[in-house]
Amino acid sequence: MRPFPGAEPFRHAGSATGVLLCHGFTGCPQSLRPWAEHLAGQGLTVSLPLLPGHGTRWQDMRLTRWEDWYATVDRELHELRRGCDDVFVCGLSMGGTLALRLAARHGPAVRGAVLVNPAISFPRGAGWALPLLRHVVPSVPGLVSDIARPGVRELGYQRVPLHGACQLRDLLRTVRAELPRVTCPVLLLHSRTDHVVPPADSAVIRDAVSAADVTEHVLEKSYHVATLDHDAERIFQETDAFITRLATRKAAP
Repeated sequence: MRPFPGAEPFRHAGSATGVLLCHGFTGCPQSLRPWAEHLAGQGLTVSLPLLPGHGTRWQDMRLTRWEDWYATVDRELHELRRGCDDVFVCGLSMGGTLALRLAARHGPAVRGAVLVNPAISFPRGAGWALPLLRHVVPSVPGLVSDIARPGVRELGYQRVPLHGACQLRDLLRTVRAELPRVTCPVLLLHSRTDHVVPPADSAVIRDAVSAADVTEHVLEKSYHVATLDHDAERIFQETDAFITRLATRKAAP
């Protein structure tokens, strides 16, 4: 099934510095497109894929597993590495989780990771019930557009399939165990007020990764989807500074 309008992936061919952006659970590239377009405008090579089961209808997520989501970003990373000297991975929410797994598994091949409100925990009670409950209750109401900025909307599913939630739980457990393997520099940006991911998740990630270079910023004006919120420009600027500091080559003018 073709993605709904606004959910299409984004790619841009630019310099020898590549950036892979990963969107969140039940979301789509729209939530990161301004970030991707900004990076493309800086002359970088950019890839923002659409994860399987996303951007169409929530029922399609019932046909996918977390390994399918990860395989998509892993494939994009390999593609970027073929033409770039340095590759950075970025992600929002579950996209940050996927970015962390890329960093953990690919080591020096990932030059740095930029994480915005990354997820690493799942409610314990709900987690235990999901494997059985998903066979009884197909879906529950979704939570999209957690944005403080008036008039801005995130494109995403209004329903969350419990099969997908179970896959998310398994992904978070897997990546949490892999956090000590993350050694690349990390830029961590998290909202003080987030109604989707507990802000404490960022502290867990900060304390568990083995990276010696971790920069943390608190976003005071935004909710969960900070890439579309009041602090979006700050995220873009901090990402620019992070990449400029670490990239082997400068972006093309």
